[in-house]
Amino acid sequence: MADTRTRLLDAAADIVVRDGAQHLTLDAVAERAGVSKGGLLYHFRSKNALVVAMVERVVAEFDRALEAAPGQPRAATRAYLSSTIGREWSAGGDGDSDRLVAALFAAALVEPSALEPLRAMYARWQQRLEEDGLDPAVATLVRMAVDGWWLSRLAGLAPPGPELHARVFAQLSALIDGEDT
Repeated sequence: MADTRTRLLDAAADIVVRDGAQHLTLDAVAERAGVSKGGLLYHFRSKNALVVAMVERVVAEFDRALEAAPGQPRAATRAYLSSTIGREWSAGGDGDSDRLVAALFAAALVEPSALEPLRAMYARWQQRLEEDGLDPAVATLVRMAVDGWWLSRLAGLAPPGPELHARVFAQLSALIDGEDT
């Protein structure tokens, strides 16, 4: 069984994903995680602290995915593409994406300053992509396309279906590899 802190973070993300960010309360998180409110407060002194921890956890997960990229040219940009949207189309996203969305919506609702870990992560990633062996403009174009694609899919803003997903993924991969598209 997961440790208490992890169960609380999972419960908080689950509430935001299933019920909406407006339902993220300390009482609801404690109940969903099966711990007392005092147990929750032991780990997170406030709702803002909980939301910041949600964002930090997702940042750490995505950092690990990017750091797992081998030290070859363009590997970080390829890892960004693959770990953010994936090679395969998924109608409902995935657990990591759902947790990120939950953390972002909760952060924006609760306290915009809770987005600070995400801002710092994006600055690190942008620098890493710019130093990845691609023209920095191309690396930035790929990052922005991937970010928009990810948001489109997760928010249901006319996301591409499976066939178009595969074609767009191939085009972005070709752009990373320096091929004419």
